[in-house]
Amino acid sequence: MKALVTGGAGFIGSTLVDRLLAEGHSVDVVDDLSRGSLANLAEARSDRSAPLKVHQVDIRDPAVVEVIGRRQPEVVFASSGGTIYGEPAPADLPVKESHPQQPLSPYGVAKRVVTDYLHVYRQLHSIEFTSLAMANIYGPRQDPHGEAGVVAIFAGLLLAGKPCTVFGDGKQTRDFVYVDDAVDAFVRAADRGSGLLCNIGTGVETSVNELYDTMATAAGVSAPAVHAAARPGELERSALDPGRAALHLGWEPWTDLTTGVTEVLRWFQG
Repeated sequence: MKALVTGGAGFIGSTLVDRLLAEGHSVDVVDDLSRGSLANLAEARSDRSAPLKVHQVDIRDPAVVEVIGRRQPEVVFASSGGTIYGEPAPADLPVKESHPQQPLSPYGVAKRVVTDYLHVYRQLHSIEFTSLAMANIYGPRQDPHGEAGVVAIFAGLLLAGKPCTVFGDGKQTRDFVYVDDAVDAFVRAADRGSGLLCNIGTGVETSVNELYDTMATAAGVSAPAVHAAARPGELERSALDPGRAALHLGWEPWTDLTTGVTEVLRWFQG
Protein backbone atom coordinates (compact mmCIF):
# COMPACT_ATOMS: atom_id res chain seq x y z
CA MET A 1 0.00 0.00 0.00
CA LYS A 2 1.15 3.53 -0.80
CA ALA A 3 0.07 5.93 1.96
CA LEU A 4 0.38 9.67 2.39
CA VAL A 5 0.35 10.96 5.97
CA THR A 6 -0.35 14.64 6.52
CA GLY A 7 1.30 15.99 9.65
CA GLY A 8 3.52 12.93 9.50
CA ALA A 9 6.27 14.47 11.60
CA GLY A 10 3.89 15.15 14.46
CA PHE A 11 2.97 13.17 17.53
CA ILE A 12 0.25 10.96 16.06
CA GLY A 13 1.44 11.16 12.46
CA SER A 14 4.97 9.92 13.14
CA THR A 15 3.64 7.02 15.21
CA LEU A 16 1.41 6.11 12.28
CA VAL A 17 4.39 6.34 9.89
CA ASP A 18 6.36 3.91 12.04
CA ARG A 19 3.45 1.45 12.06
CA LEU A 20 2.96 1.63 8.29
CA LEU A 21 6.65 1.16 7.55
CA ALA A 22 6.82 -1.77 9.97
CA GLU A 23 4.04 -3.44 7.97
CA GLY A 24 5.94 -2.95 4.71
CA HIS A 25 3.94 -0.07 3.25
CA SER A 26 5.36 2.85 1.24
CA VAL A 27 4.88 6.20 3.01
CA ASP A 28 4.97 9.84 1.93
CA VAL A 29 4.95 12.44 4.70
CA VAL A 30 3.61 15.96 4.17
CA ASP A 31 4.54 18.31 7.02
CA ASP A 32 5.68 21.94 7.11
CA LEU A 33 7.45 21.25 10.44
CA SER A 34 5.77 24.22 12.10
CA ARG A 35 4.77 21.93 14.97
CA GLY A 36 6.05 18.55 13.88
CA SER A 37 9.70 17.57 14.19
CA LEU A 38 12.01 15.46 12.08
CA ALA A 39 13.29 14.06 15.38
CA ASN A 40 10.03 12.10 15.57
CA LEU A 41 11.00 10.40 12.31
CA ALA A 42 14.66 9.89 13.21
CA GLU A 43 14.47 6.12 13.45
CA ALA A 44 12.43 5.77 10.26
CA ARG A 45 14.74 8.10 8.31
CA SER A 46 17.87 6.33 9.56
CA ASP A 47 16.78 3.16 7.77
CA ARG A 48 17.85 3.91 4.20
CA SER A 49 15.95 0.91 2.93
CA ALA A 50 12.63 2.22 4.30
CA PRO A 51 10.23 3.38 1.54
CA LEU A 52 9.81 6.82 3.15
CA LYS A 53 9.75 10.25 1.51
CA VAL A 54 9.35 13.49 3.51
CA HIS A 55 7.91 16.57 1.80
CA GLN A 56 8.36 19.78 3.79
CA VAL A 57 5.34 21.69 2.59
CA ASP A 58 2.25 23.31 4.10
CA ILE A 59 -0.89 21.24 3.53
CA ARG A 60 -2.55 24.43 2.23
CA ASP A 61 0.13 24.93 -0.43
CA PRO A 62 -0.91 24.03 -4.02
CA ALA A 63 2.36 22.09 -4.18
CA VAL A 64 0.61 19.35 -2.19
CA VAL A 65 -1.56 18.64 -5.23
CA GLU A 66 1.61 18.12 -7.28
CA VAL A 67 3.00 15.78 -4.62
CA ILE A 68 -0.17 13.70 -4.61
CA GLY A 69 -0.28 13.60 -8.40
CA ARG A 70 3.35 12.56 -8.67
CA ARG A 71 3.46 10.04 -5.82
CA GLN A 72 -0.01 8.54 -6.45
CA PRO A 73 -0.84 7.40 -2.90
CA GLU A 74 -3.64 4.90 -2.47
CA VAL A 75 -4.65 6.19 0.95
CA VAL A 76 -4.60 9.67 2.44
CA PHE A 77 -5.32 9.74 6.17
CA ALA A 78 -7.42 12.51 7.75
CA SER A 79 -9.08 12.65 11.17
CA SER A 80 -12.13 14.35 12.58
CA GLY A 81 -12.05 15.33 16.23
CA GLY A 82 -14.71 14.58 18.82
CA THR A 83 -15.31 18.36 18.98
CA ILE A 84 -17.86 17.92 16.19
CA TYR A 85 -20.46 16.84 18.76
CA GLY A 86 -20.33 20.04 20.80
CA GLU A 87 -21.39 19.55 24.42
CA PRO A 88 -23.79 16.60 24.63
CA ALA A 89 -26.12 16.14 27.58
CA PRO A 90 -24.77 13.81 30.30
CA ALA A 91 -27.49 11.30 29.43
CA ASP A 92 -26.05 11.04 25.90
CA LEU A 93 -22.59 9.95 27.08
CA PRO A 94 -20.73 8.11 25.74
CA VAL A 95 -21.67 9.83 22.49
CA LYS A 96 -22.66 7.79 19.46
CA GLU A 97 -22.03 8.85 15.86
CA SER A 98 -25.79 9.41 15.43
CA HIS A 99 -25.66 12.33 17.87
CA PRO A 100 -26.32 15.72 16.23
CA GLN A 101 -23.13 17.48 15.19
CA GLN A 102 -23.22 20.86 16.94
CA PRO A 103 -19.60 22.03 17.31
CA LEU A 104 -19.01 24.95 19.64
CA SER A 105 -15.63 26.04 18.26
CA PRO A 106 -14.23 27.06 14.85
CA TYR A 107 -11.98 23.99 15.08
CA GLY A 108 -14.98 21.71 15.46
CA VAL A 109 -16.83 23.43 12.61
CA ALA A 110 -13.83 22.93 10.32
CA LYS A 111 -13.71 19.22 11.18
CA ARG A 112 -17.40 18.81 10.45
CA VAL A 113 -17.08 20.61 7.11
CA VAL A 114 -14.22 18.33 6.02
CA THR A 115 -16.46 15.31 6.49
CA ASP A 116 -19.15 17.06 4.42
CA TYR A 117 -16.61 17.53 1.62
CA LEU A 118 -15.62 13.88 1.85
CA HIS A 119 -19.24 12.81 1.40
CA VAL A 120 -19.55 15.04 -1.68
CA TYR A 121 -16.32 13.73 -3.21
CA ARG A 122 -17.49 10.18 -2.59
CA GLN A 123 -20.66 10.89 -4.54
CA LEU A 124 -19.04 12.89 -7.35
CA HIS A 125 -15.74 11.08 -7.78
CA SER A 126 -16.20 7.68 -6.09
CA ILE A 127 -13.41 8.49 -3.62
CA GLU A 128 -13.84 6.30 -0.57
CA PHE A 129 -13.15 7.59 2.93
CA THR A 130 -13.54 6.74 6.56
CA SER A 131 -13.74 9.63 9.01
CA LEU A 132 -12.43 8.99 12.51
CA ALA A 133 -13.71 11.10 15.40
CA MET A 134 -10.78 10.90 17.79
CA ALA A 135 -11.13 11.27 21.55
CA ASN A 136 -8.21 12.69 23.60
CA ILE A 137 -5.13 11.00 22.17
CA TYR A 138 -2.02 10.85 24.37
CA GLY A 139 1.31 9.07 24.34
CA PRO A 140 5.05 9.38 23.70
CA ARG A 141 6.21 12.23 21.41
CA GLN A 142 3.40 14.54 22.46
CA ASP A 143 4.78 18.04 22.92
CA PRO A 144 4.13 19.43 26.44
CA HIS A 145 4.23 22.99 25.09
CA GLY A 146 1.81 25.00 22.99
CA GLU A 147 -1.55 23.31 22.41
CA ALA A 148 -0.48 20.17 24.22
CA GLY A 149 -2.73 17.61 25.83
CA VAL A 150 -3.02 17.48 29.58
CA VAL A 151 -1.16 14.14 29.85
CA ALA A 152 1.97 15.59 28.24
CA ILE A 153 1.74 18.75 30.34
CA PHE A 154 1.38 16.81 33.59
CA ALA A 155 4.21 14.45 32.63
CA GLY A 156 6.65 17.27 32.00
CA LEU A 157 5.79 19.02 35.26
CA LEU A 158 5.75 15.90 37.44
CA LEU A 159 9.17 14.78 36.26
CA ALA A 160 10.53 18.30 36.72
CA GLY A 161 9.27 18.38 40.31
CA LYS A 162 6.93 21.25 39.54
CA PRO A 163 3.28 21.58 40.61
CA CYS A 164 0.54 20.67 38.16
CA THR A 165 -2.39 23.04 37.75
CA VAL A 166 -5.94 21.73 37.59
CA PHE A 167 -8.46 24.27 36.36
CA GLY A 168 -11.76 24.40 38.20
CA ASP A 169 -12.76 21.54 40.50
CA GLY A 170 -11.06 18.92 38.31
CA LYS A 171 -14.27 16.95 37.88
CA GLN A 172 -14.41 17.68 34.14
CA THR A 173 -13.96 14.46 32.19
CA ARG A 174 -12.24 13.35 29.01
CA ASP A 175 -11.90 10.10 27.08
CA PHE A 176 -8.17 9.24 26.92
CA VAL A 177 -6.94 6.94 24.14
CA TYR A 178 -3.32 5.78 23.88
CA VAL A 179 -1.63 6.73 20.62
CA ASP A 180 -0.76 3.17 19.55
CA ASP A 181 -4.44 2.26 19.87
CA ALA A 182 -5.45 5.30 17.78
CA VAL A 183 -2.88 4.45 15.10
CA ASP A 184 -4.28 0.92 14.93
CA ALA A 185 -7.66 2.46 14.10
CA PHE A 186 -6.11 4.48 11.24
CA VAL A 187 -4.49 1.38 9.77
CA ARG A 188 -7.71 -0.60 9.97
CA ALA A 189 -9.66 2.28 8.38
CA ALA A 190 -7.45 2.10 5.28
CA ASP A 191 -9.68 -0.57 3.79
CA ARG A 192 -12.73 -0.72 6.04
CA GLY A 193 -15.63 1.47 7.14
CA SER A 194 -16.06 3.20 3.77
CA GLY A 195 -18.25 6.30 3.96
CA LEU A 196 -18.65 6.06 7.72
CA LEU A 197 -17.85 8.28 10.68
CA CYS A 198 -16.38 6.13 13.47
CA ASN A 199 -15.64 7.20 17.01
CA ILE A 200 -12.19 6.27 18.30
CA GLY A 201 -12.50 6.38 22.06
CA THR A 202 -12.78 4.15 25.09
CA GLY A 203 -16.29 5.15 26.07
CA VAL A 204 -14.93 5.79 29.58
CA GLU A 205 -14.97 9.18 31.29
CA THR A 206 -11.84 10.01 33.31
CA SER A 207 -11.82 13.18 35.38
CA VAL A 208 -8.80 15.45 35.44
CA ASN A 209 -8.50 14.71 39.16
CA GLU A 210 -8.39 10.96 38.46
CA LEU A 211 -5.84 11.52 35.71
CA TYR A 212 -3.59 13.52 38.02
CA ASP A 213 -3.80 10.91 40.78
CA THR A 214 -2.93 8.13 38.32
CA MET A 215 0.02 10.02 36.86
CA ALA A 216 1.33 11.25 40.20
CA THR A 217 1.28 7.71 41.57
CA ALA A 218 3.11 6.41 38.49
CA ALA A 219 5.69 9.18 38.84
CA GLY A 220 6.14 8.60 42.58
CA VAL A 221 4.86 12.07 43.46
CA SER A 222 2.72 12.58 46.54
CA ALA A 223 2.13 16.34 46.27
CA PRO A 224 -1.44 17.35 45.37
CA ALA A 225 -2.27 19.36 42.27
CA VAL A 226 -2.74 23.12 42.48
CA HIS A 227 -6.22 24.35 41.60
CA ALA A 228 -6.92 27.50 39.60
CA ALA A 229 -10.06 29.19 38.32
CA ALA A 230 -12.05 27.28 35.73
CA ARG A 231 -11.39 28.28 32.14
CA PRO A 232 -14.42 29.81 30.40
CA GLY A 233 -16.02 27.68 27.73
CA GLU A 234 -14.26 24.45 28.69
CA LEU A 235 -16.16 21.28 27.84
CA GLU A 236 -17.47 19.77 31.07
CA ARG A 237 -17.74 16.09 30.11
CA SER A 238 -16.67 14.02 27.13
CA ALA A 239 -16.61 10.35 26.09
CA LEU A 240 -17.07 8.64 22.72
CA ASP A 241 -18.87 5.34 22.16
CA PRO A 242 -16.52 3.10 20.10
CA GLY A 243 -19.17 0.52 19.22
CA ARG A 244 -19.30 1.34 15.50
CA ALA A 245 -15.49 1.10 15.21
CA ALA A 246 -15.65 -2.34 16.81
CA LEU A 247 -18.32 -3.46 14.36
CA HIS A 248 -16.93 -2.02 11.11
CA LEU A 249 -13.19 -1.71 11.76
CA GLY A 250 -12.72 -4.59 14.17
CA TRP A 251 -11.11 -2.02 16.48
CA GLU A 252 -11.13 -1.58 20.22
CA PRO A 253 -8.77 0.14 22.67
CA TRP A 254 -6.48 -2.18 24.62
CA THR A 255 -4.16 0.10 26.60
CA ASP A 256 -5.42 1.01 30.07
CA LEU A 257 -4.68 4.47 31.47
CA THR A 258 -2.09 3.39 34.03
CA THR A 259 -0.08 1.50 31.43
CA GLY A 260 -0.35 4.35 28.96
CA VAL A 261 0.73 7.17 31.27
CA THR A 262 3.59 5.02 32.57
CA GLU A 263 4.88 4.76 28.99
CA VAL A 264 4.54 8.52 28.59
CA LEU A 265 6.55 9.18 31.75
CA ARG A 266 9.21 6.70 30.63
CA TRP A 267 9.50 8.47 27.27
CA PHE A 268 9.79 11.90 28.90
CA GLN A 269 12.58 10.58 31.08
CA GLY A 270 14.50 9.68 27.93
